[in-house]
Amino acid sequence: MKKTKISQLCLGIFVPLALLGCSPSESQSPGGGKPQVVATSTIIADLAEEVGGEEINLTGILQPGADPHVYEPVPADSRVLEKADLILYNGYNLEPGIIKLMNAAGGKARKLAVGEVVISLKLEKSKGEIVPDPHVWGSAENAISMVNAIRDSLIDLSPADKEKFTENAAKLTKELEQLNIWIKQQIQTIPPEKRKLITTHDAFQYYANTYGMEIVGTLIGISTEEQPSAQTVKQLVDTIKKIGVPAIFAETTINPALIQTVAQEAGVKLSPNPLYSDSIGAKGSDGDTYIKMMTANTRSIVEALGGKYTPFLPQQ
Repeated sequence: MKKTKISQLCLGIFVPLALLGCSPSESQSPGGGKPQVVATSTIIADLAEEVGGEEINLTGILQPGADPHVYEPVPADSRVLEKADLILYNGYNLEPGIIKLMNAAGGKARKLAVGEVVISLKLEKSKGEIVPDPHVWGSAENAISMVNAIRDSLIDLSPADKEKFTENAAKLTKELEQLNIWIKQQIQTIPPEKRKLITTHDAFQYYANTYGMEIVGTLIGISTEEQPSAQTVKQLVDTIKKIGVPAIFAETTINPALIQTVAQEAGVKLSPNPLYSDSIGAKGSDGDTYIKMMTANTRSIVEALGGKYTPFLPQQ
């Protein structure tokens, strides 16, 4: 699908145990009377870019590889939000800093919690608190619902472009439907006893539920703000030894040092390809769109757990 350039805000972002540094830039100025749309996460920005095409001016707040859980907004973000006609955010408290700023910012922008169109899974946080799992995009089926919600919000914003938004969404949905089937087929090539995931943080429940995997352990919980205790690390090492998985997985938005230590202590391979969890990859990487991210993750999982990977070749 033809892509339009997203004007990104390149900002200094704190990631646990690592720093992602960028220099700030302003969003593109309004032009041609196009609706000004702001997306928080890179995943939502990518889907909005596909649906909106050249009919919208799109600004993404987070950079590829940034962690929305711990992102701390800067004044430039407030200015962008105030100028927006529509703000697309994930919701379910994925990006708490941006949500707080968004609710405090002026302007008359419409707001859509794109992720909240999906009924969430529930996860236990610290101290027994039950919270919604925000990582809804882990299932391509959920991504289709998100695309439909983005399409409808853009049509409400700019009815004159309804035909184009509908056409773009239909094309993307067709590819997502094929992706969904392909992932299921790929996971089925993994021996049943090896269809177990151990990752850095609890971001793959939707993926596991949809595609027949089991999450048997994570280093930290639902949010990357959490810090694992020595006891948690030991328990995870013991779990890995007990179940005998062939590999465990790091994630692109989190420093891999601690999960590497876990792999060494458990005597298990750390997959050479970290999984994309809360963000798409940098431009030019194998995960620089939502569909490529899901494809890359599936390939990494299948190859590391003893399956047989075949490339995703969508039919037009």
